[in-house]
Amino acid sequence: MALSDNELNVLARDALQRAAAGDFVSAERLFTQVVDARPNSGQALHLLGQARLKLGRFADAREPLERAAKFLPRESAAQVNLAGCLTVLGEHEAALVALERASKLKPGDPAIAHNRGRALEALGRRDEAERAYDEALAADHRLLPSLTARAGLLAARGDWMGALADLDMALTARPSDPQLRLRRSELYLRQGDWLRGLPDYEARFGSPAARYAPDLPRWNGEAVEGRLLLYPEQGDIESDAAMRDTLMLARGVAAPMDVVVQCAPRLAQWLKEPTARRGDPLDGFAASAPLRSLPYLLGWTLQSLPPPPPLRRVPDRGDRIGWFTSREPPAGWEIERDPDQVAQCRRVVGDDNWPTHLAARLGIPTELLLDGDADWLWGADLGASPWYVRLETKREIDAGR
Repeated sequence: MALSDNELNVLARDALQRAAAGDFVSAERLFTQVVDARPNSGQALHLLGQARLKLGRFADAREPLERAAKFLPRESAAQVNLAGCLTVLGEHEAALVALERASKLKPGDPAIAHNRGRALEALGRRDEAERAYDEALAADHRLLPSLTARAGLLAARGDWMGALADLDMALTARPSDPQLRLRRSELYLRQGDWLRGLPDYEARFGSPAARYAPDLPRWNGEAVEGRLLLYPEQGDIESDAAMRDTLMLARGVAAPMDVVVQCAPRLAQWLKEPTARRGDPLDGFAASAPLRSLPYLLGWTLQSLPPPPPLRRVPDRGDRIGWFTSREPPAGWEIERDPDQVAQCRRVVGDDNWPTHLAARLGIPTELLLDGDADWLWGADLGASPWYVRLETKREIDAGR
């Protein structure tokens, strides 16, 4: 049965009230009835599309938003919402077209310029994206999304100072934002500036990423009565990342502290210091510290790293070369791939993983191959590493040794 204009007005008003109250399920159903009765109503189509966006039904939102953009050619909001939907669907070229229409309707709008930058960046057109973010920030110099997006582009092309300036500006508005602080810490740490980078790196505990932490007070470097638990913060203590961090970072807490290292059972057989398994009772522990916080808590620099403590075993070198990298070995080399046989190797080549760290801790001549996204702990320089006496960091395999 056809609805009268009065009935449609009541229906639309009810839908708007439901949407304002956050009941987008009911609002979407009511807006659908309005659109069925008035299929050429640009406003009704726009509101239906917005309700579906709120519900995360982006594919379903596309059709009413495209029709709304055609029926409302002079409303920038209709073009912007269509562009947002297309962006989520990965249709960046189409989103850019909608945003170009919006920018002509509302020139100088910072949000539109920012969204153009996002679309251009997704298309790999980084220079144009940077100009779009510049335009957005010229209109609103504190626009956080554009500041952080431009910081990423500047850092990618090596403009560390420009990237840091953008992040510093963003942090004036949100000084405690953990994601902003983490991004700033990464820039400082990758340049080797631990003094300024390490405090921000502690903000990782306020970020959404899941990290393990025992039910103990956090150690802040003070003297404690009782045992101190050092632990890897990875959820899986037997993961390569957790074992690597344990071998690399479990060092430097001086006596008379009673230190226990929480680690995978596979590592416990190698470590001389007391160890604990994850899930062991925490009776007698006074505090705990994540291993990756030790550089901050103990004031380390790459020039003043404490030496790693000795292991239970010593090397008993044979003829094989330990091979713990995904790259193929040179022809003719006698290769050992079993981490349990590391102590019998005369030389080790590996990626940044726990068997390579174990070899370095044992004092075996070790070459660690780093990619372009290496952990900030290594610093910016290749060659002899301050972390281990007989380790060198490289990009390529030295086949002549």
